[in-house]
Formats: sequence, structure tokens, C-alpha cells
Amino acid sequence: MRSAPADPAAQPSRPWTIVGLLAAVLFINYVDRGALPTAAPLIEGDLGFNPTQLGYLFSAFYWSYALLQIPIGVIAERVGAQRVLAAGLTLWACATLLMGFAHQFTTLLFLRLLLGVGESAGFPCVSKLLAVSVPPGRLGAANGVVGFAYLFGPAVGTFLGGMLMEHFGWRSAFWCFGALPLLWLVPWSRVRLPAAAQVTAAAGSPGYREVLRQRALWGTSLGHFSGNYTFYFLLTWLPYYLMRERGFSLTAMASFASQAFLVNALAALGAGWVIDRLGERGGNLTLPYKVSMGAAHLGFVGSMVCMAYGSLPLALGAILVCQFLSGISSPGTFAIPQIIAGPKAAARWVGTQNAIANIAGIVGPALTGILYDHTHRFTVPCLVAAAISLLGFIGWIFVVREVAPLHWEAPSAAAA
Repeated sequence: MRSAPADPAAQPSRPWTIVGLLAAVLFINYVDRGALPTAAPLIEGDLGFNPTQLGYLFSAFYWSYALLQIPIGVIAERVGAQRVLAAGLTLWACATLLMGFAHQFTTLLFLRLLLGVGESAGFPCVSKLLAVSVPPGRLGAANGVVGFAYLFGPAVGTFLGGMLMEHFGWRSAFWCFGALPLLWLVPWSRVRLPAAAQVTAAAGSPGYREVLRQRALWGTSLGHFSGNYTFYFLLTWLPYYLMRERGFSLTAMASFASQAFLVNALAALGAGWVIDRLGERGGNLTLPYKVSMGAAHLGFVGSMVCMAYGSLPLALGAILVCQFLSGISSPGTFAIPQIIAGPKAAARWVGTQNAIANIAGIVGPALTGILYDHTHRFTVPCLVAAAISLLGFIGWIFVVREVAPLHWEAPSAAAA
């Protein structure tokens, strides 16, 4: 007697279906976190805020976001990354929606903190789900797709947000960007993950102390911190820089900034596929990943100097170059730890790395606001970003030795 055919609903969803939905959720993540920077010039006039207050609002998101990265990574591996990610999206969408009703600095500050709580689920959960759903040799392409999505988020958010604000006021963008993301929960509820993704606290997983002993963890964290400082500098202050330092109108700012973020996204998409192909040909992933990370961080230095001292055409060109370099480094930022940590420790590794990296979000936007408030120019903030970019080169090139999976089953070998 033949057995009954397997229920199609019980089969795991296709890996690239999962990648597509994870890309979509991080796209939403970056659209929502970028709404306030886009609205900043209008909020400044409407609610009477100064640049220092705006800097604190920008950085407040990262206070809670960075603080919760490590516990979220642990919770995702114990409770299940699929559920934690859905809860996070619900919380951050509601926080974005409520910002459209805020009239006071303290209210916006609280909602930015709440936004950070919700969005803290993003990268630890996505990294865990990618590590269990995609083979290591395809993680570059998968992270390229995901990187394209979250880097495309600011492009879409800045352009559409700017258009909405131009015609309907700044509050309308928050209402739209808060309500629409909840639709993502519908397809996500129908996803069936591979069995490995549904195992919580898997046997043989390394202890947290063992993860912290890895030299590579501190190298990826230093490199990610450096890259985040430059990325968040542009994400939070580029609209203000273009309008106040370079005299752009709101419409011109929205158009150029969205194009710059689009360059970033397209570069990430292409870089992921190229890195995977080079790894297949050479049989070694270390060289293509290190070349992309090292070149990007050296290029950031020159781009920031041109933004500080260059003429308008040179400064705008430097912004586009910086965004391109940010894009080619994006796949490696998360693919490298996913490859090294593997499915057993990806959420905890990326949670720790992202916690350290997002200290840049706490410090950078606020420091930029304070420096601009005192100097009324972006020269010093750009030079600070250039100096910090050198730290990333050191982290990715000299601290991380090899891009290859660790063998967690042998603790003594892994700790060596």
C-alpha cells in the first residue's frame, strides 16, 4: 500500500522566497527609520527644534536599538526568529505611525526609542534565517539581495516621503510608512521554515563566552562600527546637509538623495553576486570579501574629505562614490559573520556585532548635530567620519584573518 503524498503545506518554503520576504522586511525597516531625517528640515521649523535636538532625536533610535541587539539574538535562537521578527515589525510600524501625531520633543524622543526596540529584531533574526536557509556559497548573493532592499529603503523613503511632505505635510509620511508595513505580516504568516530554523537552543551550539572569545567577532564588529558611522552620517544628515550646506530645495534634496541611496542599493545587489562567483572560481571566499571591504573603507576617507572641502560638483560626486562603496561592502558586513558563525551561532554573533556597530548610531548623529550647532558647517563632522573609516579598514583586513566556518563542535580548536 502506497503512502499518502506529502502535504505541500508541510514542505519548507523555497529559500529564495524566504530571502525575498526577509529583503522586504529590511526594506520596510530602513524606510521607517529614515522618515524622521527626511522630515527634519520641516520639523525644525514647525516645532521649533534646533540642530542639537534633531541630533538627539536621530541618535535616540540607536540607544534602544543597540542595547537590545544582544538579547534579541539570544531570544531569536530560543523562541524562534520567525516569531520575533513578526513582533518587531508590528512594534516599529506602530511607533512610526504614532510619530505623525507628535507635537513635543519628549513624545518624538519616546517614539524613536520605541522604534529602536522594534527594529532591533531585524538583523539578528534575518541573519539567523539566512544562515539556516541558504548555503554558505550563496550567502553573498542572498545578502546582496537583502542589502539592495534595505539600502533601497532610504531611496524610496526619501523620495516618496519628500513628495508626501511637499503636498500633504510632514505628518502624512509617518502615517503612510507606519500603516502599510503591517501588510507584510500576511505572507510572512504563511512561510514554513527549514527544520533547522525551527530548532531552539540547538544541541552543540556554542556558549556565549565561546562566541566572545573569537578574534574574528571583534574584527567584524570594529569594521561594522566604522561602516555604520559613515552610513548613518549620510542616512540621518544627508537631507539636512544638502538643504543647509548646499542650498537645495526640498524637492531637489529628495530627488538627489534618493538617487544616491539607489546607487548604494544597486551596488550591493551586484557585489553580492560578484563575490559569490569569485569565490566559486578561486575556492576561497576570504580574498573577494576582504578586497571589497578594504577598498570601501579607504574610499570613504576620500569621499568625506571631498564633502568637507570640495566644490558643489565635487561634493555631490563624492556622495555618489561613497554610496557606491557602501553598497559593495554591504553584502560582506553580514555574510562574513554568517559564514564564520554558521547556523548555530549566527543570531548571537550578529546580535553582538550589531550592538557594537550601532554605538556609531548613538554617537554619530548626536555628535554631528552638536558640531554643526557650534561651527554651522559640516567640515568637522565630515573629517571625523573620515578618521573613523580607517578603523574599519583595520578591522576587516587585519583583525579578521579568514572568512571560513568555525567548527563549534571542537571548543578548544575554535577558541585557538
